[in-house]
Amino acid sequence: MTAHTNRNTPPKGGTELHDFGYQDVWLGFRQLVPLSLFVTLFGLAFGLAATQTGLDGAETVMMSALVFAGASQFAALELWGPQVAIVPLTITVFAINARHLLMGASLYPWLRHLPPAKRYGVMLVASDANWALAMQAFARGKPGIGLLLGGGIALWVFWVLGTLLGLYFGKAIQDPVRFGLDMVMGCFLLAMVVGGPKSPRIFIIWTLAASASLLAYRYLPENSHVVVGALAGGALGALWMEQPHDP
Repeated sequence: MTAHTNRNTPPKGGTELHDFGYQDVWLGFRQLVPLSLFVTLFGLAFGLAATQTGLDGAETVMMSALVFAGASQFAALELWGPQVAIVPLTITVFAINARHLLMGASLYPWLRHLPPAKRYGVMLVASDANWALAMQAFARGKPGIGLLLGGGIALWVFWVLGTLLGLYFGKAIQDPVRFGLDMVMGCFLLAMVVGGPKSPRIFIIWTLAASASLLAYRYLPENSHVVVGALAGGALGALWMEQPHDP
């Protein structure tokens, strides 16, 4: 049988990179638990902020459980009131979460092998941290879907738990930025990038994405830097494809 050098080449043992089982999911859950403990604090802050905005407990918990997007949930609270401006709220939430379009596209080479129910079920809990964990596994030639699902479940559980705690016990931490807790996710993702594959191509793509995002943050409307940076880096990555290497 002829060997193929592509991302879907089975690793040793014959396991396809898109396959996953209970052990893979459990491994992803355990690996994301330490970060999820910090996510609990963000959830706690959100629960407190939501009650101060006027949302009741059930509405707050449902938002965290069904939306599961901390940054956009906090942004939604800024626009919340007796009369909610639907169009600005929709645009803001879409702008913040637009990066999930690129996350899905980057995972498609492996997700396309799964049945639709599994494919979209896994993506329900896709977030920055577990996506980075999965992509790092794929870059090493190891299965990553189980890590994506297990890590996402861990983040979701602790996010909802933090929201519940914020509803009742969160008054002790009213300003997470004061304690530097807003930097936890950024530091984690930076560590994943540094530990990932390195090449001039990767460096240039990240540099373009960062530069475009900084310019958009300075000159364009609020939250647009998320979309601009992601599109700039993603477009260059799509146009400048990595060349396969012969074994």
